[in-house]
Amino acid sequence: MQLYCNTLTSYSRLKTKEVNIGGLLLGNLNPIRVQTMTTTDTMDTAATVAQTIRCIEAGAELVRITAPSKKEAENLLNIKNELRKNGFTTPLVADIHFTPNAAEIAARIVEKVRVNPGNYVDKKKFEQIDYTDAEYVEEIDRIRERFTPLVQICKEYGTAMRIGTNHGSLSDRIMSRYGDTPIGMVESAMEFLRIARDENYHNIVLSMKASNPQVMVQAYRLLIQQMDKEFGEIYPLHLGVTEAGDGEDGRVKSAAGIGTLLEDGIGDTIRVSLTEDPEFEIPVCRDLVKRYEGESLASLGKKEDSRPDTLGVVPMIEMIPYDPFHYKRRETFAVNNIGAKQVPVVIADLSKLKKIEAKHLEAIGYIYDESLDKWNISDAAADYIFTHNTIVDFALPGTLKVIVDANTWVTCDDKEKYFPIFDAAGFLAAHTKSSTLNFVMLDCFNTNNPETDLAYVENLANDPRVVLCLSSTNKNAMQSVRRMFMEMMHKSIKNPVVLITDSHWQTADEHLIHYATECGALLLDGMGDGICLGMETASYQQHANNTLDTSGRNYSTNTSVEQFLNASAFNILQATRTRISKTEYISCPSCGRTLFDLQETTAKIRSVTNHLKGVKIAIMGCIVNGPGEMADADFGYVGSGVGKITLYKGKDIMKRNIDSAIAVDELIGLLKAHDAWVEPS
Repeated sequence: MQLYCNTLTSYSRLKTKEVNIGGLLLGNLNPIRVQTMTTTDTMDTAATVAQTIRCIEAGAELVRITAPSKKEAENLLNIKNELRKNGFTTPLVADIHFTPNAAEIAARIVEKVRVNPGNYVDKKKFEQIDYTDAEYVEEIDRIRERFTPLVQICKEYGTAMRIGTNHGSLSDRIMSRYGDTPIGMVESAMEFLRIARDENYHNIVLSMKASNPQVMVQAYRLLIQQMDKEFGEIYPLHLGVTEAGDGEDGRVKSAAGIGTLLEDGIGDTIRVSLTEDPEFEIPVCRDLVKRYEGESLASLGKKEDSRPDTLGVVPMIEMIPYDPFHYKRRETFAVNNIGAKQVPVVIADLSKLKKIEAKHLEAIGYIYDESLDKWNISDAAADYIFTHNTIVDFALPGTLKVIVDANTWVTCDDKEKYFPIFDAAGFLAAHTKSSTLNFVMLDCFNTNNPETDLAYVENLANDPRVVLCLSSTNKNAMQSVRRMFMEMMHKSIKNPVVLITDSHWQTADEHLIHYATECGALLLDGMGDGICLGMETASYQQHANNTLDTSGRNYSTNTSVEQFLNASAFNILQATRTRISKTEYISCPSCGRTLFDLQETTAKIRSVTNHLKGVKIAIMGCIVNGPGEMADADFGYVGSGVGKITLYKGKDIMKRNIDSAIAVDELIGLLKAHDAWVEPS
C-alpha cells in the first residue's frame, strides 16, 4: 500500500511545494504556520481591524476575513490599508463561498483567497441525482470557464489560493458519483487543482475539513496519495476540524484530528476552529505546533519540547496490516469487559492520592447518596481505578473495579473486584496470576534492542487472561506504540490493549492536546480497547491543591486533576467516535456572516440539551455554510436572517425563519417530535 507520509515509525515532516503568501513562506519544511479567522462584520472596518490586531498580537501569522459578497470584498482594501497604516503586515486571506465575483475583487487586494470547490461554481440544489459521463464532463467545463479568471488574476497579482473542501458542502454532482465520502472530498479539490495546474498556477494550499476527525484524517491521507500519484508532488496542506465547538470539547476534537496528521509530519499551516473569540484559538494552535518545533525547523514559540529525549530503535515495517483510509477497529477477543465489540474502557489513575475517599470517586463519575446508601453512576464514569498499592477501605460501587500492583493483589482478599498489573517480565515469571484478568504493561521500543519487546509480546500472545497496557517513554511515543500494534496485527495477536499516556507538560491545554494527539491518533485507526491518562509526578505535583486552572473556557475553574483526566478520557473517546457518553455539539467558530451571538446561543442550547446522550446538534451562525458543514448532525439550528432561525432534521428543513426569541423552545419541540428528547433527571 502506498504510504501517505514519509514513515510510520518516527517523526518526519512531509515535504511539500513552497507557497508565498505576501512574503510568508509556507510548505517546503518552513515552520508550521498558525492562523485564525475574524468574527466581526467585514463592513465594520474599525471592529475588524481591531480584532485582526488582537489576533496578530496573540501570534496569528495569517488572518482570514469573510467576503460573502462584492461589497465586503471591496472593503477588504480599507481594512488592509488601516492595518498597514498601523504597522501590521500580516497577510490577509479572503474567505469566499458562493460568489466568484467577490473572489476576483479580493484577489486583487489581499494576499490569499480561499475558495470552497463545493459551492464556488458547482450547484448544491440536489435536483439531479444521476449524471451521465457527458453531463459530468460538461459540468467540469463550466467550472473551468468560471474558475479560470480567478486563477489568472491570482497569477497576475501574486496572490495565493486555498482550495478548501468541506465534508458538509460537497456539490450534488460530486455527491452523485462519490457520495458523502473522503474520496468525494478529494476529487472535489482535485478538479480545481487540475484547472489551476493547466494554467501553470501553483501558489496553492489545500484543505480537507470535516467536523468528524475520522473523516478529516482519512481525506487528507487520500489527498496526499492522489497528488503524489497524479503529479509526483504535494501541495501544502492547511489542517483543521470544522465546527469543533467550544471549551474542552473543541480542543479535544481539534487536537485529535490535527494532531493525528501532525504526528505523521503532515501539515503546513493549522487553524483550530473554536466557538470562542478568534484570539483564543492561537494559543491552542501554538500548543499543537510546538510539540514538533525542533524536528520540523519551526521556530514558533522558541520553546523546547518538554517530552523526554529517549528515542529507542523502532523497527521499520514493510507492509501496513491495516487500511489507513478506512476505519476498522482492530479485531480482539474479550477479557472481562475489555475488548471484542465492547466500547473502550476508561481507567482512572488515582495512584497519586495519599488516601482514596468516597469524595474522590465523584471526580470520576460516581456520586454517593448517603440517605439512600446508593451510588449514582454517570455516563462518564470510569470503569476501573488504578490505585498502585492501595486497598480502598470503603464499599465501592458495584460496577467499579480496581487495578493494583501485582504484589499488593496477592495479599488482597477480594479478587473479584481487584485485578493485578505486571510488567511483561514480571507476568511471565509470576507464580500467582488472576484466573480471569491480568494487566500487563509494556514500554514499547524504548531500548536499542527491539527484539526484547517483540519477544515479550509473542510470549504473551493470545493468553485469554491478558490485557496489554501499551505506552512508550520514547519521544516518538505514538509511533512506537503504533508499531507494536502493527506487529500484533501481523502475528494475529488479538489481546485487547489499553492505551497508557502520561503527560510531562504543564498547563491544562498542553495536557489536553498531548492526550488527544497521542491517543486520538491510535483510536482513529481502530487501535485501542481502553484508555488511561496520567501525569508524571513532577507535572502532577506542580498543580497546587491537586487542581488545574481551566478558567476562560466553558468548563469549570480549578478542576481536580482526577476530574480533568477522567473528563479528558471520555472526551477523546467521544471525539474519535469510539464511545459516546454525552450530547455532541457541532458549533461553528463564528465569522462576519454570523447572524446571532453564537457563543451565548451555544451555551443556552447546551444548558437545556446536554443530557441527551448520543444526539448530535449543530449550531451554525449563517445559512452560507451552516446547512453544508452540519452534515454530520442529527439536528440543526441555523441563522437564516437577522433574528431568524431555521431548524433542520439532518439535511431537511423542518421550520423556516423562526423568531430567535422562541427558537430554542422550537428546537426542543423538534427533538420531542422525533423521539430524541428525554426529560432531564
